[in-house]
Amino acid sequence: MIYQQRPQDPAEKKAKKTAGKPCLPQEIDTTILETIDYEYPKRKINVESTTDEFTCICPYSGLPDFANLTIRYIPRKKLIELKSLKYYLYAFRNVKVYNEHAVNKILEDLNKVLNPHELTVTGEFTSRGGIKNKVTAAYKVPK
Repeated sequence: MIYQQRPQDPAEKKAKKTAGKPCLPQEIDTTILETIDYEYPKRKINVESTTDEFTCICPYSGLPDFANLTIRYIPRKKLIELKSLKYYLYAFRNVKVYNEHAVNKILEDLNKVLNPHELTVTGEFTSRGGIKNKVTAAYKVPK
């Protein structure tokens, strides 16, 4: 089978809605994010997912921003399905968003689908004009 002729995954199709044109963060289809049941809800574990391939577009300059992105959470009843997370993050590729807003949007979207005990998203953006930008946003269930 030729790669281009393979059937397209529904999540991939949703992620590619933002491809080829500059978009805004609200245009990302959050239904891309899928969860799986966490079978040990009484055991608190730490889950960490990282990527060094996160990209978005600076709304000021129009240039791409690259980041190492780290997502850490303590699940309650749900885990993020990693393929869907990959497609969700891919959807940011043509989105015009400031680094701080991208990290906060990811935190909010993941919090909605996971409802975790704790969640932290950190974006370490590469140097631009000699300045690196590291952004961390966190959520913790109030006691």
